Amino acid sequence: MAKATTKAAAAKPAVKKPAAKKAAAQKEGATRPEYASEMFAKGLEMRRSVLGAAYVDGSLARADDFMVDFQKLVTEYCWGDVWTRPGLDRKHRSMLNIAMLTALNRGNELKLHLRGALTNGVTRDEIKEILLQTCIYCGIPAGLDAFKHAVEVFKEVDSQ
Repeated sequence: MAKATTKAAAAKPAVKKPAAKKAAAQKEGATRPEYASEMFAKGLEMRRSVLGAAYVDGSLARADDFMVDFQKLVTEYCWGDVWTRPGLDRKHRSMLNIAMLTALNRGNELKLHLRGALTNGVTRDEIKEILLQTCIYCGIPAGLDAFKHAVEVFKEVDSQ
């Protein structure tokens, strides 16, 4: 029986482990010459800590010649300059992003930043209060969509 198990294991195709995929993404994405500045490194550290290394590294790895300048802009100025300023802590920046992304009806970005907000210490009750406030100032349809996105993110987080 042991030989059959060994043969079956040997017959399986090699699958990259998540750590190997992550290392490959970092190597492929972060070594572009466009990503060589100190501001990029500063932004990359903040971006990974808020959004998660797997998401960020995947975005960088997927950036082709058309998207590379966008990734550079976002990482250097959004994450390296604004998110690292001392005037607001990460929690409050996340809270503002939830409200703004709800107002703009940007569901995909909202879901990403809801996860980041939880990472930054924003509670589910605080998220609910932010979304209730946006219902009044941005409209019920925008608020409803945001609530639906939040429920989806909470379910995903709870299942992990």
